[in-house]
Amino acid sequence: MMESAAAQACAACGDDARAACRACSYALCRACLDEDAAEGRTTCARCGGDYAAIDQAHGDARAEAEGEVESHHAGLRERVTMGSHLSDRQDEVSHARTISSMSGYGSELNDESGKPIWKNRVDSWKEKKKEKKASAKKAAAKAQAPPVEEQIMDEKDLTDAYEPLSRIIPISKNKLTPYRAVIIMRLIVLGLFFHYRITNPVYSAFGLWMTSVICEIWFGFSWILDQFPKWYPINRETYVDRLIARYGDGEDSGLAPVDFFVSTVDPMKEPPLITANTVLSILAVDYPVEKISCYVSDDGSAMLTFESLAETAEFARKWVPFCKKYSIEPRAPEFYFSQKIDYLKDKIHPAFVKERRAMKRDYEEYKVRINALVAKAQKTPDEGWIMQDGTPWPGNNPRDHPGMIQVFLGETGARDFDGNELPRLVYVSREKRPGYQHHKKAGAMNALVRVSAVLTNAPYILNLDCDHYVNNSKAVREAMCFMMDPTVGRDVCYVQFPQRFDGIDRSDRYANRNVVFFDVNMKGLDGLQGPVYVGTGCCFYRQALYGYGPPSLPALPKSSACSWCCCCCPKKKVEKSEREINRDSRREDLESAIFNLREIDNYDEYERSMLISQMSFEKSFGLSSVFIESTLMENGGVPESADPSTLIKEAIHVISCGYEEKTEWGKEIGWIYGSVTEDILTGFKMHCRGWRSIYCMPIRPAFKGSAPINLSDRLHQVLRWALGSIEIFFSRHCPLWYGYGGGRLKWLQRLSYINTIVYPFTSLPLVAYCCLPAICLLTGKFIIPTLSNAATVWFLGLFMSIILTSVLELRWSGIGIEDWWRNEQFWVIGGVSAHLFAVFQGILKMVAGLDTNFTVTAKSSEDGEFGELYIFKWTTVLIPPTSILVLNMVGVVAGFSAALNSGYESWGPLFGKVFFSMWVIMHLYPFLKGLMGRQNRTPTIVVLWSVLLASVFSLLWVKIDPFVSGTETANTSTCSTIDC
Repeated sequence: MMESAAAQACAACGDDARAACRACSYALCRACLDEDAAEGRTTCARCGGDYAAIDQAHGDARAEAEGEVESHHAGLRERVTMGSHLSDRQDEVSHARTISSMSGYGSELNDESGKPIWKNRVDSWKEKKKEKKASAKKAAAKAQAPPVEEQIMDEKDLTDAYEPLSRIIPISKNKLTPYRAVIIMRLIVLGLFFHYRITNPVYSAFGLWMTSVICEIWFGFSWILDQFPKWYPINRETYVDRLIARYGDGEDSGLAPVDFFVSTVDPMKEPPLITANTVLSILAVDYPVEKISCYVSDDGSAMLTFESLAETAEFARKWVPFCKKYSIEPRAPEFYFSQKIDYLKDKIHPAFVKERRAMKRDYEEYKVRINALVAKAQKTPDEGWIMQDGTPWPGNNPRDHPGMIQVFLGETGARDFDGNELPRLVYVSREKRPGYQHHKKAGAMNALVRVSAVLTNAPYILNLDCDHYVNNSKAVREAMCFMMDPTVGRDVCYVQFPQRFDGIDRSDRYANRNVVFFDVNMKGLDGLQGPVYVGTGCCFYRQALYGYGPPSLPALPKSSACSWCCCCCPKKKVEKSEREINRDSRREDLESAIFNLREIDNYDEYERSMLISQMSFEKSFGLSSVFIESTLMENGGVPESADPSTLIKEAIHVISCGYEEKTEWGKEIGWIYGSVTEDILTGFKMHCRGWRSIYCMPIRPAFKGSAPINLSDRLHQVLRWALGSIEIFFSRHCPLWYGYGGGRLKWLQRLSYINTIVYPFTSLPLVAYCCLPAICLLTGKFIIPTLSNAATVWFLGLFMSIILTSVLELRWSGIGIEDWWRNEQFWVIGGVSAHLFAVFQGILKMVAGLDTNFTVTAKSSEDGEFGELYIFKWTTVLIPPTSILVLNMVGVVAGFSAALNSGYESWGPLFGKVFFSMWVIMHLYPFLKGLMGRQNRTPTIVVLWSVLLASVFSLLWVKIDPFVSGTETANTSTCSTIDC
């Protein structure tokens, strides 16, 4: 028998107990039960058993207490989620998430020091109670009436604290309704157009006609995939001031910690100065310093990167306080000092002028030191690099070296020159050994996830490429307006920011800014399940990267849910429905490894014990008890059971090259392997699990990067993206067939993901369609029969709907017509070059296992600010568009020559053919300028050869017409007299 409430005290605080464990009589009061509920604990801290209400001193109180405890735990089951990966085989990988510490089935667990974990929980309860009492005393001491002005300000802050931190701004109906109407109209016109094209074949040029119809059908399908995910575009607005009012600022702030990830590989291709600027902008971000940690992944194990990071840490002691003192933007020194603005306009204080000049001088000296390191690293010594203490650099062999971690700044590191603490800065180089698959960037990011979980374990992760610096110091606060808002961030797996770039010419010749994608497509996806992950400038919820599902996943009904209502519904039908639901749930679990803790009631005792066992965690997360315990901490923080003196050793362990073997890393956990575009795949898996993402577009761009601006580099970047899409298409994660079991991926969202993997295949019909006008001009044939009145209506309707769709899209998105036109041009340029090569390379890689590399040869440039834009680097990717350009130019010359030779009746059909050919040439015009080289200075030799070749070809075409049939030639030769 349990003791009465009057006689039994709470084991944590000593108050009257309201419930106790059935197995070990471990008692808790109502307040401690509420704290358990807030932290998601459902079982006894000592043995893992169930709680039961204690007999109360008053008879009627017992039933009330039992009801409270029962509803209390039912509420817990409604809120807690966990991950698992179940199979009928016992050796199948299985893991679960319990918000409490890991507990064995019916046994007591100890931490590494031998202390029972339940005692840690008791200590935390007591600590919280002490903090509550201390805060109550402090509030009572300050209970004096403030002045009227302060009361007004306090009331305003209190009001702001309870208001939403962001809001959705729908597109105006005046803009969106006509846009949707035109989409429907265009779809109808497209159907009628295809009906006309198919029912009116051109028998005199049947091959050309059939090719054109197949291409047009594919273009129509591609347009549907691209257009309908934009059905409900939205804008968002954040309120950073309300975030501060709700969570505070400074040392006592309630803002969540954030771990920054920066990845770099080769310092010769990714200059250390650029990486250093990115790191400095992170360290100086406008956020509490104790809540920011920056992890730099050096996947090339270069001593140059390590030494430049050491110099950066020293310079940060001056740079960070300067940035925060004067609130400068941006906080990357290279880009701040290069701004062509009057820095005295808004900051006229003499102290600022003096400190700015001194800081610029210090930065120039810092650049000299970095450049000296780069110059020194140009030639590697025969014996390898030697560190200052005389020992060899461990990473001399980038393919065979141990794991390396160095903490430069942080809680125990150097402080800034004002004596303040600096954010933590950590250098990480994961272990590399021959014979192991390291998975490039995705593997490096997963290593950073584990290292950061062991050392800091912030609940949010923000990853940046080494050339993307923080342009808006409040970017983290912008993301937290979504992540930390209980009404918004509950099911948000990541907040994606748009990519913006420096160093691009005003006309953006090669569409490097990609404005249509970031300002049109991503806004459309934000109105659905959220934008896709684009690889950088993204703030993640760490628990989502661990493969866990969102809290709002629908619960499955219990097996006994309808037992009492058998009179209302037939029993057989109910049992059948439950079996179907359970079968579908388990099938979905096999695909995404996620389900709700509420569904645990559908499994038997053995399966339930396996779900909450440590072994299932180890099969999924790897053999690190510290890391596994960190995955259970929903709000982050280093586990209390972890020994601080052994954390670095544990961090080295989790980045060993064999750590991921026989685990779920890269399959269901972290960045997903299997494609060079791991970003698309990672975001797709999260959306399949039911998570949603958010697109955040601050007025001041959050991050800025450096784009590859010359033609060849741009095409190779597009080639890599397209190849990644092809790899996903041939993988098990293809959106055409993956993730249907749970119905968690919305259909329009699925269309957008299908579009991201099939768009490279558009290159095949695009190449054919770009060649058709030239072939028609050379052969005298055409793909369209004689136009009737009905045909004219369908053609005009199609062109008008295309124009209207584009105009209305520009209207609601706010982008300019020049940006739209540049996107259209580069769609053709990339389609007939990079996308085409990606298709063939992807097929060869998937079918034959061949991996083709394209070499690029650089040529010097003497131009000024945008000199790189006019560098010409020859590569095989340039061959197809060059051939199409020459073919269409020759076709135009041949067409006019034939018209001059044939008489006036041939000029009508000629204009239709020339129109399509000029459409191709206009879209390839930026590519033609890229071939010419320097801006507005086309080489004279190119002009002379072009005129000469065109003249010679025209004369030969008039003299010798190769496309005249033999019968026509014979008839002409027999009729030599005037009477004939």
